[in-house]
Amino acid sequence: METLLTALRACAEPTRLRLLALAARGAFCVVEFTEILAQSQPRLSRHLRLLGEAGLLDREREGANVWFTLPGADTQAGTLARAILDRLPEDDPILVSDRRHAARVLAERARAASDSFRRKGADWDEMRALELPAADVEQALLALLPEGGIGRLLDIGSGTGRMLELLAPRAITALGVDASRAMLALARTRLAKPGLSHCAVRLADMYRLPLADAGYDLVLLNMVLHHAEDPPGALAEAARVLKPGGRLIVVDLAAHDPAATPHHAFRWPGFADARMAGLMREAGLEPATAVIVPGPLETRLWPALRTASLPVLQADPVDTQA
Repeated sequence: METLLTALRACAEPTRLRLLALAARGAFCVVEFTEILAQSQPRLSRHLRLLGEAGLLDREREGANVWFTLPGADTQAGTLARAILDRLPEDDPILVSDRRHAARVLAERARAASDSFRRKGADWDEMRALELPAADVEQALLALLPEGGIGRLLDIGSGTGRMLELLAPRAITALGVDASRAMLALARTRLAKPGLSHCAVRLADMYRLPLADAGYDLVLLNMVLHHAEDPPGALAEAARVLKPGGRLIVVDLAAHDPAATPHHAFRWPGFADARMAGLMREAGLEPATAVIVPGPLETRLWPALRTASLPVLQADPVDTQA
């Protein structure tokens, strides 16, 4: 009872309700909250601290920024926060104004991230650059997954967050990790939409995920491994965070002549089916039949299951709250 009372006291204040309503639309940092609500940073920091102490907001430090989101929909705190927000009137003038200012902040965030990529010459929309049939790949991915739900999803190398957005309707919670802050900025902008509050992204190294063992029902590696210095290490870490019986899906290029992609800095020229199957077995996974998506460069979807009997390596550090 005391936990519930603490949470109710924490949100029983207009500014804190406004902060919760904004967090339901995606991740924001303190500076962005100050722009949207036109209040001082010390004042908002206090409100955010109280909401965090009550468990109604999660905080994730990333460099100089701390990002605030609602707790997962599968947690008691997340359920309570959403129950409170469900009782707020959508047409409240203050909340409408907050959403309008938030849209402006999100647009500026996306522009800044895109500008950063242009300055660095990074080709972040790789499927488009390679003229791959992205829509066909997405349909093939959906066809591999049960329509009734996929549980907890982890997207390693989530990029702009497109796969999180695509799979969100089937997931209880969805987390994307990426090593690029600019990518994460784009993903947070994409995920700041109604119906995606159970999706989040965070900065992480795919070889040392700050996540507990056996926490996810589905792990996705989409167009990641051909850039990886150590594909076996990335697959072993993906297997570690999978629940026994959980599913891994690797989406990547089939083996091809490097001369076909002369302007792209690939570490590996795609993967043959036998090579991918071997890598998966080494990681403690049981591969299934690959799905082929034709195109200028052939794309493959390689599904696999983690079996309960196979050992999984422990990574450090571990965050049991993820």
